[in-house]
Amino acid sequence: MALHPLDIAIIAIYLVGMIVVGFVVERRARGGIAKYFLGGHELPWWILSMSNAASMFDVSGTMWLVSLLYLYGLKSVFIPWLWPVFNQVFLMVYLSSWLRRSKAMTGAEWITLRFGKDSGAEASRISVVIFALVSVIAFTAYAFVGIAKFSEGFLPSALSPNTYALIIVGITTLYTVIGGLYSVVFTDLIQFAIKFVCCLVLGGLAMWKVSPAMLQAVVPAGWTDISFSWVLNVNWSDLLPAAQARIESDGYTMFGAFFMMVLAKGVLVSAAGPAPNYDMQRILATKNPREAAMMSGMVTVVLFVPRYFMIAGITVLALAFMRSDVTQNAKFDFEQVLPIVIRDFLPVGLAGLMISGLLAAFMSNFSGTINAAAAYLVNDVYKRYMRPEASDREYIWASYAASVLVVIVGCAAGYFTPSVHKATDWIVSALWSGYAAPNILKWHWWRFNGWGYFYGMIAGIVGALVLLAFPTVKPLEAFPFLMLVSAIGAVAGSLLSKPEDSRVLVDFYARTRPWGWWGPVRDIAIERDPAFQPNRDFGFDMFNVVVGIVWQTSFVALPIYAVIHYWYEAAICLAIITVTSLMLKRTWYDRLALS
Repeated sequence: MALHPLDIAIIAIYLVGMIVVGFVVERRARGGIAKYFLGGHELPWWILSMSNAASMFDVSGTMWLVSLLYLYGLKSVFIPWLWPVFNQVFLMVYLSSWLRRSKAMTGAEWITLRFGKDSGAEASRISVVIFALVSVIAFTAYAFVGIAKFSEGFLPSALSPNTYALIIVGITTLYTVIGGLYSVVFTDLIQFAIKFVCCLVLGGLAMWKVSPAMLQAVVPAGWTDISFSWVLNVNWSDLLPAAQARIESDGYTMFGAFFMMVLAKGVLVSAAGPAPNYDMQRILATKNPREAAMMSGMVTVVLFVPRYFMIAGITVLALAFMRSDVTQNAKFDFEQVLPIVIRDFLPVGLAGLMISGLLAAFMSNFSGTINAAAAYLVNDVYKRYMRPEASDREYIWASYAASVLVVIVGCAAGYFTPSVHKATDWIVSALWSGYAAPNILKWHWWRFNGWGYFYGMIAGIVGALVLLAFPTVKPLEAFPFLMLVSAIGAVAGSLLSKPEDSRVLVDFYARTRPWGWWGPVRDIAIERDPAFQPNRDFGFDMFNVVVGIVWQTSFVALPIYAVIHYWYEAAICLAIITVTSLMLKRTWYDRLALS
């Protein structure tokens, strides 16, 4: 499709505007690395929340979610638990508050508070940096392949999709490098506004053009039903063989078993806390623990409703109007549904706005990821081991170089990434499986030490990388094994080395106030300060997690039901949101503390 000059003008104005914002806020980012990476703890929690939501609203993930809704219908609400999306609930309820109390700049710096400064602590710190870099490179590759596929759908064929991806990545890297977190946050707000308008327009367009009868004529039985049994019960064989082939290749047909697996995996990964990326960075950038919790909670509201309104709109338009000669292709890539809808069904002007909105989705996620990676390389490698006495100016320049280096390596990896689905599957089911065990233990077991953390993390990272050599093994199936290997390394490494110094443990426990197996440390903390109150909120926290998952899932289902005109089901979702919100107000919000 040749874009109309008006669409091209809208896209060009948007791209130039993002670079201008980077230069405008550059001066504010000069005040040192705390200003550059955390905004000097000056940014309001609700702005950080919108920025965090904008970073999560990425183009690769949106393409993936559209393909899931197209194939699986309402049951696709549960498939992103692979990620797991309800990690924001765990953060909201208690983990963001615990993390913010550390007053660290990065996850690796947090290690010093938890494990001290001995050799085990240094080893654990290095393992966090290694995981962060592997994770960021994987996310960069995931973003790169997504934006390349997105570009392929509608940009001129004069350049290859990967070349377009490199151009877009280059522009995003420029404004990210220039302004640090200030640039990321302020461009995120602009991008969020553009995406919000696109969400309303696309969802509204689908509601206007596609009636329930039109939708029912093109989807199999069970597509509009959110409930499920042991078997998926969505069969495309007669309507769309290519869709049925994709479902069978995904391996989700035994949906009951899949649901139990992703629920168990989701709880374990969520309980480990945020991975060292933009999500953790936004938490550490808040002003206090209360605002950290509120920031994570607001992400669910500002992210899921508009995003799924767009996803549902794109999917419904594709189901009703997309050319059958495309979808009947046995090798059709369902991740191309999103760009095809833009190419074929949006009018002049709206297409340009929509492309700008999805470029914004890519840029928000990509810039947040790169800024977080640079923080690890500069603060935890360059400053700590190479130039501890350098000036802030030098550290800022080092952050520029680190950002560019990460982008180059990540884009190179993107050339070898076959699809968004494959990249997502490996990141969330293989790489994070090795992250879960040591990062659960670090919060809840006093005997866990730096060497245990190091061996647990390295075992998990190596296991995930080895899995790449066995493409026939599904990462979700390998998750229990990889987590077991990581857990064995974590426990054995701890028990075969001495405990951490009691002063380190008491300082961490008294400041963070986690619940778990902290008996000996708790006793010392109370002996030193008889007024100290241990955390007895385990029951409240677990109750709020369950309520929060129901609350969040209703926010996902509500806009989908609205777009397909299922008003009774939408009303039920709204009622559930109301009841669970009132419950969380009483059992979570009213109990939040500033410190």
